[in-house]
Amino acid sequence: MRSRLEHGLRASLAAAALCLAISRPVAAADHVAADYADDADISVGIVSAAQPAAGAANGVPDKAEIARAIETVKADPNLATERTIKTLRWKQSETRSRRTPTWLRWLAGLFGWIGDSTRLLIWVAALGLAGLLAVYLTRVLSTRLASSNHDLFVVPTHVRDLDIRPESLPADIGAAARHLWERGEQRAALALLYRGMLSRLAHVHGVPILDSSTEGDCLALATTRLPDRSDYIGRLVRVWQRFGYGRQSVETTAVYSLCDEFATALRARES
Repeated sequence: MRSRLEHGLRASLAAAALCLAISRPVAAADHVAADYADDADISVGIVSAAQPAAGAANGVPDKAEIARAIETVKADPNLATERTIKTLRWKQSETRSRRTPTWLRWLAGLFGWIGDSTRLLIWVAALGLAGLLAVYLTRVLSTRLASSNHDLFVVPTHVRDLDIRPESLPADIGAAARHLWERGEQRAALALLYRGMLSRLAHVHGVPILDSSTEGDCLALATTRLPDRSDYIGRLVRVWQRFGYGRQSVETTAVYSLCDEFATALRARES
């Protein structure tokens, strides 16, 4: 680095000497050349009095010498206005890019998109988890509320004007209703079957029947809680409505079937 600076300084001094030589007589040029001869080791083409040249008659350097001096200054890399610097770069191969399979480029693009969309994916995943958590909590709360309501359910003693207390009913409801039907007490027989059904649903199976529940309400509740027994309950409710409200005749075989199936259809579940 120091040698380059010295070389540049010497070249600059030589250029200054050239300018002074052009503007002054030969004597001045000789004086300047003598002062800077020790510092400059490049030739600037100045003709001294000891070495006369063809164009030194009038003490002024000719154009050829001036041109050589200018070229010498321009050739110095330390005084150049532009500099060329070489660097290393990877040479991309178009042939290799064309040979890359399409699916591999697509996969690379997919991973790049995932990398750019990481924040969006995190937000989407967080929202999805929040939705699932909300659904889970809703189900848990609804289940607990339903169980608490079931625990707080108080079985009524009467539904409308029908007494559904177990102690008010015979032990074998089906046989007692059949006996009443055979004696011609048809309304009493069907009323006993309907009362016994309501009592079993409320006391044995925990169906939340209210004292104001209608036949339709009782059927809907029983179908929801006891879907496997809804067929028998539906037949009994329809027979009771047809005879009790519509004053329609009911076949004896249908009543006997209800009496015989009562104990099996409404018995307690086996734990």
